Amino acid sequence: MAVKSILHYPDPRLRRKALPVEQVDDAVRRLVDDMAETMYSAPGVGLAAIQVNEPKRVIVIDLSEERNRLQVFINPEILARDGEQTLEEGCLSVPGIYEEVTRPNRVRVRALDRDGKPFELEAEGLLATCVQHEIDHLDGKVFVDYLSRLKQSRIRKKLEKREREQEAGAPRRGDATGRESLAAAAGRIRSKM
Repeated sequence: MAVKSILHYPDPRLRRKALPVEQVDDAVRRLVDDMAETMYSAPGVGLAAIQVNEPKRVIVIDLSEERNRLQVFINPEILARDGEQTLEEGCLSVPGIYEEVTRPNRVRVRALDRDGKPFELEAEGLLATCVQHEIDHLDGKVFVDYLSRLKQSRIRKKLEKREREQEAGAPRRGDATGRESLAAAAGRIRSKM
């Protein structure tokens, strides 16, 4: 297993639409393992293959406190949506940014598991949000697309400034590697997808 680099917004590669996985083989299972390791080390609760520059319809999610309940969705498809909820979302591709997004609070999704076996899942609450958030990535969307143009512009400028500061050697703000304490970052891990 290997930790992969995560693409950061506004990288245009995040706008690509992921291609369906034709066959779940050892290469796809290695990708799943690498994605899981990348997600856990980031740390986050969800990751789409497109975020690690792999344009395949694969997502991984683990909402457990123990980080031991990995859920794998290959070629996920939302079959039904219901209700509405507004939750604060974050994203490993938009580091340090958290905004409220309104989405359906229940979804039914069909996918293949790590072994290529089909399954359907009824998800609600945080899991429903995570599934939708990660499938958005597979369709070339980022959660900031749900925000106003003004907020999108501010986020883009903030991240571009942060990148310039990083290139100049300044510590990153807004995550555990910079000025935010590990304890503060740990409190926000639940919403990073």
